[in-house]
This record gives sequence, C-alpha cells and structure tokens, in this order.
Amino acid sequence: MVCCSCVRFLFVRAGTFGNRVKINGIGRSFQAIPSVTYSPIREFKTNIGMMVDTGSMSRAGPLVDMMPEKDDDGRFASGGWKSEGGRLSCGYSSFRGKRVTMEDFYDIKTLKIGGQSICLFGIFDGHGGSRAAEYLKEHLFDNLIKHPKFLTDAKLAISETYQQTDADFLDSEKDNFRDDGSTASTAVLVDNHLYVANVGDSRTIISKAGKAIALSDDHKPNRSDERKRIENAGGVVMWAGTWRVGGVLAMSRAFGNRMLKQFVVAEPEIQDQEMDEQIELLILASDGLWDVVQNDDAVSLARAEEEPEAAARKLTEAAFSRGSADNITCIVVRFHHDKPDPANPDKAESATDQHEQTT
Repeated sequence: MVCCSCVRFLFVRAGTFGNRVKINGIGRSFQAIPSVTYSPIREFKTNIGMMVDTGSMSRAGPLVDMMPEKDDDGRFASGGWKSEGGRLSCGYSSFRGKRVTMEDFYDIKTLKIGGQSICLFGIFDGHGGSRAAEYLKEHLFDNLIKHPKFLTDAKLAISETYQQTDADFLDSEKDNFRDDGSTASTAVLVDNHLYVANVGDSRTIISKAGKAIALSDDHKPNRSDERKRIENAGGVVMWAGTWRVGGVLAMSRAFGNRMLKQFVVAEPEIQDQEMDEQIELLILASDGLWDVVQNDDAVSLARAEEEPEAAARKLTEAAFSRGSADNITCIVVRFHHDKPDPANPDKAESATDQHEQTT
C-alpha cells in the first residue's frame, strides 16, 4: 500500500504561468574529455512582441540557423537549425497547451569529439512538477558526454549515465518535500550510428522509406514484462482510471519519484542501428503528442513539410486540435543523405535550446 503522500504529484498546483519564454544557445566546454569542441552559438531573449539577438557567432559563417518564435501569451516556443554542410536539419516546437504549468523540457546539442560528429536530442516530460525534467535538460547530456566509455561503448555509457543522473537528482532533492519525476526519450547520433534510449512514455520514432518505425516502447505499468518486474520487486499494478503503479503513477519507469523508486526505475531501454539512406526523419515527442497522434500519422504530417521546424509546429498544432490536454513538445530531425561531411573535421558546432517558464 502506498501512503497518501505519494499521490500529491497527481494534482496540478494552482498558479499563474508567466508571460516569458527564454530560448538560449549556451556553449560549454567539457574539461574531462580531450579534443571536445563545444562552441557558443547564439543567445536569444524573447519578450512579448519583440525578439533581440544578444549574441554573435563565435566563428565566421553560419553554423546554426535558428528561428525562434512565440505566441503573445508566452505559451509557445519553436525554432530550428541546420548543421554545417547541411547533412541534417532540426526543428522543435513546445506548447504549454491546456495545462496551467509547463513541465516539458527539451535539449539539443551537436559537437565533435575526437573528430567524430555527435548529435544529441532529448525530450523530458515532467510530472508532479518541473524540477526533474529541468534537471535532466541541464545535466543528462553533459553527464553522458563525460562518460569515459561514451565513444567505445555507447550503450553502456547511456545506461550508466541515465541511472547515475537519476541518483544525482534524488540526492539533490533529498531535503525537499517534493516527489517530482520525469520521462526521458533521447536520440544520440554518433557519426552514422543512432542510439535511442527511453525511460517513461515519451516516444521516439523514425520514418524509413515513408514507414513509421518506433524506436522506443512506452513504459506502461500494464506491459506484461513491466508488471512482472514491478510485482517481483514487491509492488502492485492497479486500475485507477488507468493502470498505475501502486494506484499512483501511470508509467512504470521514470526519473525521480522517490516514494516509488523501488518499483519505478530509471534504467533505459536502448535500441541502436546504423543510419542508411532510407531513414528520412527522426521524431521525438512527449505523450501530449502520442496520446492523440498515431505513429503513422505523425510521419505523414511531418513528411508533408520540407522544413523540420514547420513539421514540429504542425505536429503540436495537430495534437492540440485533436484534444490533447497535456503539454506538447516535439523535435523533428530531417536527414539529407546527399550532403557530404563538412570539409573541415576540426570545426564543430553546438546548439542548446532551453525553454524556461516562470510561475
């Protein structure tokens, strides 16, 4: 039996969503790894009806083409960029939707390590508050890049980084009377090899020759393998409007959720594959999209748009118009297989997009 205090994260706290969306591209250097280039790109500060570009390119020539936008009440942000050489382009869209607060976060980074091109994309959907999702946005990819086996055994590095970051978050929150949690669905592209890792019910899919293929499997308590794992650990899965762990949490894996940690783990499921010319699109999104948009439909909508930012916006708009009651955030990556690698292997690019909200 789970005590009543465990259910507090099921209720949305009353509050006022601030009229501000801030989108940053912040460069950092990771001293723990030699030969890492991670350069600052731009910083955008957005106020109602006005956007000011407060930064300049750290190198000559446009490494990133960013197009941030927002609506009048601060509930929406979108943007995009193109890699140097044009091998891939990316767009994101994040919408508070019908919720009082915004608990979705996302992260996008590209860099080079030892001559290898690295791209990282992540969707983090918080529940019970935004602290866990924001913590993942700030730390998960940084921790992964620092892992000593990131380039030699990426699957091990991802698994260990996910679980260590979960432990670090719980430790950072040990003195707070909170029980925030978050999903994480991430895609890591190391040169031509794609790794997709998932915890929770955010989801990542690809379009391969026009066909939607899921690269993650939602962690729901009624999944037979997940139910068995939870019950073997002494937990219970019960119906409370939907299937829930202990009658409380509607997903079987998550970051945070200290009160249910014995059953709700942050161990990711990881799929990997070599990229080929049939892979056209990569779509990551929170369940605010997947609750109302099927995989095949998402691919069809995204393929109809040439620019990935337009595709991401179209997906969030479709989810909202179809009745999604949740925050909706998605990232769309389009691959341009006819483009060569950049001529200068030592030149790197970086992009970090942040969506902060104040209440």
